[in-house]
Amino acid sequence: MGQTTAEKIFAAHLRDEPFPGTKVLDLDRVLCHEITTPVAIADLEWRGKDRVYDNTKIKAVIDHVTPAKDSKTALQAKILRDWARRHDIKDFFDVGRNGVCHALFPEKGYIRPGFTAIMGDSHTCTHGAFGAFAAGVGTTDLEVGILKGVCAFREPKTIRINLNGNLQPGVYAKDVILFVIGELGVNGATDRVLEFHGPVVEAMSMDARMTLCNMAIEAGGTCGICQPDMVTVDYLWPFIQGEFASKDAALEEYSKWCADADADYDKILEYDVTSLVPHVTFGYKPDCVKPASEMSETKIDQVYIGTCTNGRIEDLRQAAEVLKGRKIADSLRGIVSPATPKIFQEALSEGLIQIFMDAGFCVTNPTCGACLGMSNGVLAEGEACASTSNRNFNGRMGKGGTVHLMSPATAAATAITGVITDARSL
Repeated sequence: MGQTTAEKIFAAHLRDEPFPGTKVLDLDRVLCHEITTPVAIADLEWRGKDRVYDNTKIKAVIDHVTPAKDSKTALQAKILRDWARRHDIKDFFDVGRNGVCHALFPEKGYIRPGFTAIMGDSHTCTHGAFGAFAAGVGTTDLEVGILKGVCAFREPKTIRINLNGNLQPGVYAKDVILFVIGELGVNGATDRVLEFHGPVVEAMSMDARMTLCNMAIEAGGTCGICQPDMVTVDYLWPFIQGEFASKDAALEEYSKWCADADADYDKILEYDVTSLVPHVTFGYKPDCVKPASEMSETKIDQVYIGTCTNGRIEDLRQAAEVLKGRKIADSLRGIVSPATPKIFQEALSEGLIQIFMDAGFCVTNPTCGACLGMSNGVLAEGEACASTSNRNFNGRMGKGGTVHLMSPATAAATAITGVITDARSL
């Protein structure tokens, strides 16, 4: 019997199986940010175990509230900053060099096919877009990862999702994953890996694949995984060209992580997305989705474009294409946050920042702040936000606020009209 991608990675990284069903894996990366890691740091210090297993494999960033908004968030940043300096963490990204973790770390080439990675952040599943196994973990697992470079998992079963057909113009990866979550439900992939296949995925850029995998957790998934191919190699080539004689050689090596044709899946789901239309969420769960056109009378107070889901350069281009030459409605405010300094610079050089500002958007530094209602775009009670983020829980972006998830193009169109709008109608 063949193996899924996750099964291959588990087999290659197995350190121990202390009892049946629990597998201790060696870690290639332990990722850290200033919201969840300081708790782990403090406990390790209290236990007299203030050490790191490998300061080259630990990557750290201040990204959730940056710059700090008050004394408490300044303290969180200071704890991570002091720890990174104390242990000479080679790749620590402080204010000015930082970006949203799940955009910054792939952009730096830190994630490769076949890797294992953990982080105290639920959207760590994003990195599975490279053919890696990446999972969000709790404080105790993060501590063990920092200290020993291992993490214990129950080996998850895998759901294979075949995305067939072709996406129509104006329909994007965000629409696809919202549709899939709507089909699965928020618990439909609990303790499962979502393995994405099919011509639609093969045609996607790495930016789009990261959007797809980013929201696997919203269906309960441990990780979302795409198969490594030449698109993956092209993205990583600046970082790996010294390791391989050619791109074909890299592809041959990375292809060993692809699922076998006779792999055993928990289930296989087939979706033809040729007729898929732009989707948005309603209510307070990510599986509450419907076509954007059915929400056309929903008034919006704020439009937010950014986050680890849709703050990459491809996303900003899609939004700017809709906004060019237009103004946002007087009834709302627009905020855009490029996910990393590099993306910000690219958007600046391409004229995208000018388009956003001419349209009436506030352009902020890279930050996670608005996504989880901590800074740079918090909602007031009773307000509604059209957001390119990944989570629409009640109060997610501010107490009493409502979030409608959508693609950058749909968000841009909504900014223009003041109500949820299918960009294709413009």
